[in-house]
Amino acid sequence: QVPLMESGRNSVQAGGSLRLSCPAPGFTSNSCGVVWNRQAAGKEREWVASMSSDGSIYYAESVEGRFTASKDEAKDTVYLQMDSLQPEDTANYSCKPNPWIRGICDGWGQETQVTVSS
Repeated sequence: QVPLMESGRNSVQAGGSLRLSCPAPGFTSNSCGVVWNRQAAGKEREWVASMSSDGSIYYAESVEGRFTASKDEAKDTVYLQMDSLQPEDTANYSCKPNPWIRGICDGWGQETQVTVSS
């Protein structure tokens, strides 16, 4: 069953933390990777973090040391822990399979608006 795109809104004050969750059916059994991106209003989409199938994790310089990607293999869910959030982190965040492979690493993803107030 293909999961529906989940969306939500998350608001926090500067310095606060949020954890984004991304249900990813088949993520573990199909050895999928995931990419997190964000897009602020009026700006280009920005890569945030990637987790490859072997567990290697890479972060954009703008979030290195503040954001942490992780996975729960038992739940087939990936997470993005965001700490020390700043107003410039305000954006629409998304997760999706990376690479996208039809029938293997597909059918899941999420978009969530994150707003950080000063």
